[in-house]
Amino acid sequence: MPEENERQLFGRRRRANSDSPRDVGRHVVRTNAEEEAQLQARAVVAQVTVPRFLVEAGLNAHVETSTERKQAIAELFAVSRTLANVANNVNQLARFANTEGQFPADAEALVGECRQLVGRIDETIRQLAGS
Repeated sequence: MPEENERQLFGRRRRANSDSPRDVGRHVVRTNAEEEAQLQARAVVAQVTVPRFLVEAGLNAHVETSTERKQAIAELFAVSRTLANVANNVNQLARFANTEGQFPADAEALVGECRQLVGRIDETIRQLAGS
C-alpha cells in the first residue's frame, strides 16, 4: 500500500476527462532516431508520455516555431537594409546642410520614416522575445 500512495503523490497523473469526444482527431508523426530520443527525453523530464508532451507543446500559445523565428529574422534584415538607406539619406542631407547653410524643408519626411523603422524594430524584437 505505501507504494500506491507514493505513486499517487509523485507519479504521473492521468489527465482529467474531457466533456468533448476524444476520437475526433488522430495524428501520426514519424521521427528519425535522434528526434525520437529527444522527444522521449523531454517527455521524461516533463513526466508525461510522448503523445501527451506533443499535445501540450503543440497547444502551448507561447511556443515559437522555427518558421516564425525565420520570419522575424527576415523582417530584421529588411529593416536593416532600409535603415542603411535612411542613413545614406541623412548623410546626404547633412552634406547639403553644411554646403548650403540651410536644412531642406522636405527632411521632415525622413524623420517620419525613421519613426516607422523604429516601430518595426520594436515590434520585431517583441515577437522574438515572445511578448
